[in-house]
Amino acid sequence: MQIINNPNKTDWKAILERPTQTVNDIEGIVTNVFQDVVAKGDAAIKAYTVRFDGVDLETNIVSTKEIEAAINTVPENLKKAIKTAKANIESFHKAQRTAKVEVETTNGVSCWQEKRPIEKVGLYIPGGTAPLFSTVLMLAVPAQIAGCKEIVLCSPPNKQGELAPEILFAANLCGVTKIIKVGGIQAVAGLTFGTETIPQVYKIFGPGNQFVTVAKQLATKHGVAIDMPAGPSELLVVADKSANASYIASDLLSQAEHGVDSQVLLVSTSQSIIEDVSAEIEKQLAVLPRQAIAEKAIANSKLIYVENHELALEMINEYGPEHFIICTEENDFYVDGIRNAGSVFIGDYTPESAGDYASGTNHTLPTNGFSKAYSGVNLDSFLKQMTFQKISKAGLLNIGETIELMAEAEGLQAHKNAVSIRLKDLQ
Repeated sequence: MQIINNPNKTDWKAILERPTQTVNDIEGIVTNVFQDVVAKGDAAIKAYTVRFDGVDLETNIVSTKEIEAAINTVPENLKKAIKTAKANIESFHKAQRTAKVEVETTNGVSCWQEKRPIEKVGLYIPGGTAPLFSTVLMLAVPAQIAGCKEIVLCSPPNKQGELAPEILFAANLCGVTKIIKVGGIQAVAGLTFGTETIPQVYKIFGPGNQFVTVAKQLATKHGVAIDMPAGPSELLVVADKSANASYIASDLLSQAEHGVDSQVLLVSTSQSIIEDVSAEIEKQLAVLPRQAIAEKAIANSKLIYVENHELALEMINEYGPEHFIICTEENDFYVDGIRNAGSVFIGDYTPESAGDYASGTNHTLPTNGFSKAYSGVNLDSFLKQMTFQKISKAGLLNIGETIELMAEAEGLQAHKNAVSIRLKDLQ
């Protein structure tokens, strides 16, 4: 990892740059796949699955028989762990329910807000080098709590044309209504436009590589909403001399092993901690099964020394990390001052892995600085907030003139007439 000492603020933007391609680099590829899926439907999906996943499927729909067989192959202790994680995620997301909000803004004018589920949602579950069955829990649990009618899951098959048994077990456990063996851009395209086997949905959720992220962003041009731009994983740790170097190194590597385009950063007010963490990373990296992947991510990552906590916090807010771990003697300073982060982990005994799996918070989070404007997935992500109003005769008499004056001032006579004609009858 590159060590950077006391960088000037003018250099922060370059130092904090993510190792990702731009939308422009990928958009042409995504557009071509989208056009093929619109024109050819499942035939295009099949062709891209052969091309990118190396398998020719007779059908991309997962059958009940496949689900039952997969459930039987998942070890009992892992089933128990998945159920425990599900229970914690349920507890946290159920607590996010809010009551109907109702106000009489003026005598006779009642306004209220209610939440209704998004009827059709698509969940993208990355496969590839690490099938993320934990992401099934993070997306399907709140979708089920919200009451979504159709929950369609897409995930890329392996070379044998199968999905990981753990993915199928988690999907079955969480009420997923349809499971499709398809990944990448073509999965997003299928969910966006619909095919003979893939239902069109109203909103697409889930992380993915840079191609999936851009595909989701382009899906919004075709009337489909997305949770957020959630691309390659990233983690920033802030630490001072009180921190445990081995803990920090393990956290940094836990994200580095996600993929070669992941990025991890340490911002520290202690040069000795930076040196110790650097040594620990080399030590722990040497024995990781995913060493080759983590090494490439580490090459994109940095250890940054700054003089004080104030500078550190300013830099962190500028970066806007997906995951943010605080290991200092001034934890409250960072907790109170952080404005831009997807999810925050506080103290030596709160590893990022806890949020990835079982603490209860959601691990589907904004990356690439989008935490400055986006929230991570939560219960409200699967709900729409609808407003209602009901005005009595007295209520219209109370606000009618206000509406008339404002409509006339904007030059919208028909708006005024819609009130005036009623007021005439009432008067």
